[in-house]
Amino acid sequence: MNLKFLETFVWVAKLKSFRLTAEKLFTTQASISSRIAVLESELGVKLFLRDSRGVSLTPEGLKVLDYAEQMMATMQGLKQSLETTSSKVGRIRIGVMDTVIHTWLSALVAELTDNFPRVEIELVADTALNLSDQLQKGFLDLILQTDLLRQETLRSLELASHPMGWIVASHSIYNRDYASLAELAQERIITYSKNSCPHQDVLSLMQANGVAAPRMSCVNSVSAITRLLRDGFGIGAFPPVLVSEELARGELTMLPMEQRPPNLQVVVSWRVGVELVEEIVALCQSVVQQYAQKVGEDLMVLSKPMPLKEPI
Repeated sequence: MNLKFLETFVWVAKLKSFRLTAEKLFTTQASISSRIAVLESELGVKLFLRDSRGVSLTPEGLKVLDYAEQMMATMQGLKQSLETTSSKVGRIRIGVMDTVIHTWLSALVAELTDNFPRVEIELVADTALNLSDQLQKGFLDLILQTDLLRQETLRSLELASHPMGWIVASHSIYNRDYASLAELAQERIITYSKNSCPHQDVLSLMQANGVAAPRMSCVNSVSAITRLLRDGFGIGAFPPVLVSEELARGELTMLPMEQRPPNLQVVVSWRVGVELVEEIVALCQSVVQQYAQKVGEDLMVLSKPMPLKEPI
């Protein structure tokens, strides 16, 4: 029995139309009629009744439909079991903020290469604000940034967060005791780009402590911030995870201030319906979990797991 003819029978039964089935299967109505006629001849029964209202199944057709759907489901299951991720091809466009680039991006790229060797991975590095804009406009398929995006065509999932700290060069004039956050705010504060989540969080914290206009230097490059801090040009409102080696070597120091900016969130957002994207989201979760275990909770805190299918 020809499985293509059996599939044709199932679609005619569902759509109740030879014409609509022909459109669905990209063929002619005459071809659909011919396939059904061959099936009826092989089975020795009439499968459909045609009248002015359309097409309906005969009692024999109803029995055949049950078996046909089971056979089609079995064939689909067989195809899926034989398909491996390594056989998938295509392109996925991923946007990444600087913080991810300097932490676990290399591990993610390694996993992507192993799991999807024939898929082209296009990486774009930018600020969280620009990445969100590009995702919403359809220029990217998945982004790793700081904000939960709320839109019908998008989904977001918080992966983890990085504790923030006040970081200074060990040899600099800024490495001293501060009586209050207001006193610390009199010095130059270096943090992420203007209007980013970390920048807004620092401003809110300062304003809550009576500092209306702190001296801020906003920089959109992790490497540039790190260099400025190492050279003693200010106090960094910065995740220690990004300078863990400098802290371990004693080049940088984290000030013992109780009040710190809120943790820097790491969020994955993606466009609904893009092939492979949810599999890549799952890979992001796996890589983040491994990275968090490696660096410890002082540097990265895992978020509570959530199902991928539920929109946020």
